[in-house]
Amino acid sequence: MALINTEIKPFKATAFKNGEFVEVSNKDIEGKWAVFFFYPADFTFVCPTELGDLADHYEELQSRGVEVFSVSTDTHFTHKAWHETSDTIGKINYAMIGDPTGEITRNFDVMREGQGLADRGTFVVDPDGVIQVMEITAEGVGRDAKELVRKIKAAQYVRNNPGQVCPAAWKEGEETLAPSLDLVGKI
Repeated sequence: MALINTEIKPFKATAFKNGEFVEVSNKDIEGKWAVFFFYPADFTFVCPTELGDLADHYEELQSRGVEVFSVSTDTHFTHKAWHETSDTIGKINYAMIGDPTGEITRNFDVMREGQGLADRGTFVVDPDGVIQVMEITAEGVGRDAKELVRKIKAAQYVRNNPGQVCPAAWKEGEETLAPSLDLVGKI
């Protein structure tokens, strides 16, 4: 899974967003930051907690110029039904992509072949369509949207400040590093 620093593959799909079915494609993210948030299935257990957590941070991500796309191998019809029957999922305002053919899921290398389900995979894509952050967790391990926001802030900082890098647990406004021979062995 050497997807870091690779360009995402073209895709086209139908999503459920704001009460409507909308067509989405890789063209929709050109020149923008994006998060692709894969999860196994609608109407499950850990998935709604993750999607709800992400919904709670969507406004902050939007303010940073980041669009969010959740993706499962369910259909856009299933996403609509789940949105209408779950209070947690009902608060989602980002696009919920249906990927019943598994094409997008395979493009991001998170398909559980033989099961037709996506692994829990998170991908942060920069305005050039290049994957800058990825995280894959096991079935029972839910993700944390606060940590995702922190990673996005770091990726945006590094992009906007060439020659700077963000150390472990870096938070916006904290010191960064400028890699050089002078730092070797001194950190």
